[in-house]
Amino acid sequence: MTKIGFIGAGNMGYAIMKGISGSKDIEAELYAYDTYAPALERAAEIGVNACGSAAETVEKCKYVFLAVKPQQLDEVLADIAEAVTADTVIVSICAGITDDYIASKTIAGAKVVLVMPNTPLLLGEGATALSHSESVTKEEFAVICGIFGCCGVYAVIPKDKMKEIIAINGSSPAFIYLYAESFIKYAKSVGIDEEVAKKLFAKSLIGSAKMITDSGNTIEKLIEMVSSKGGTTIAGLEKLREGDLDEAVQNCCKACTARAYELSK
Repeated sequence: MTKIGFIGAGNMGYAIMKGISGSKDIEAELYAYDTYAPALERAAEIGVNACGSAAETVEKCKYVFLAVKPQQLDEVLADIAEAVTADTVIVSICAGITDDYIASKTIAGAKVVLVMPNTPLLLGEGATALSHSESVTKEEFAVICGIFGCCGVYAVIPKDKMKEIIAINGSSPAFIYLYAESFIKYAKSVGIDEEVAKKLFAKSLIGSAKMITDSGNTIEKLIEMVSSKGGTTIAGLEKLREGDLDEAVQNCCKACTARAYELSK
């Protein structure tokens, strides 16, 4: 039985635990440590065993998820350093943190898998980017890929792109929610019920996403398919272009990436 531990049982850690516990393809014993007792109580409801410390979690488990904020990482790594062995696989979801940094705080050649997940994991609809250090075996990496495969979709990317990918899948749900909020505000301003607007716009997002992934058309072609010459869509697109939506998105992504580099120092 594979033993998988979590240091941090907040929303992201809990989402991954929930995915594992609900999967028929993964046989695992789950352990977790968190300084916030209610988080462990919630985890216990899906069969997760509580540990008394971060070090105990590492001692019990081969695979250990660091599901904490980057600002908390140094303290956690100091706590677990003596418990980490050459067999321990450390799975970090900390934005901007490299495998070399984790190895420097634990043991030389530490097995580290870098992961950038997103909050839709809570619904089994996650989109996760992964990379790993050279010391991680194919079999070990396959275990981690399997975990995220049962919580949504995943993609393996080069280690040196783990900071850049954050804007694409890790932070992007927040950007999408902000975009959605503006449409719902407009609906309310013209007398449309908020819940009706939310339902219709959310389904439009889901359907549009499926068109991007499943229709076989380019995004440019998909825009064209919605746009009739001289019609309502064209009128709206012109205003988005006048406001330079593309530049705003590029600046958003650049700022997100720059912060990831700051956190890595």
